[in-house]
Amino acid sequence: MAGDIFKPRRRLLADPLLLVACGFGSGLAPLAPGTFGSLAAAALYLLLLEDLPAMLLWSGLAVALLLGILLCDRAATRLGEEDPACIVWDEWVGCWMALALVPNDWQWQLTAIMLFRLLDILKPWPISYLDRMHGGVGIMLDDVLAGLFAGGLLSTLALFI
Repeated sequence: MAGDIFKPRRRLLADPLLLVACGFGSGLAPLAPGTFGSLAAAALYLLLLEDLPAMLLWSGLAVALLLGILLCDRAATRLGEEDPACIVWDEWVGCWMALALVPNDWQWQLTAIMLFRLLDILKPWPISYLDRMHGGVGIMLDDVLAGLFAGGLLSTLALFI
């Protein structure tokens, strides 16, 4: 039956832990779930987080990172995979960190998202080293470092432009 192909997705969306880990459904895209997750994260950032005071924003990002380690670890265990593609909470936090470091200007923000995705996909060293770590730490830290590299590189560039 055609409806049977949606059963696994319904299971993911019905479980609160998996719902959050899968980026509220953005990680269920059949192609490029990390990119769709990053785009959903960017939209949320631009709507709700962009204008927060820096202290509040970075405190929230630290909480999102720490809770994300536990969240992603438990979600991966429930799904029975080391780093399931549908888990995109790590992309959400990495993308938010990249965006938090660049000027509030659409060109810088778009470039930050694209550079973050490029670094997350290519995984140059030391991102590749963190990607080999197991559990929630490994799932989260490579994306966080990709976000920090993307945002840090662009914010440094912005100083000279």
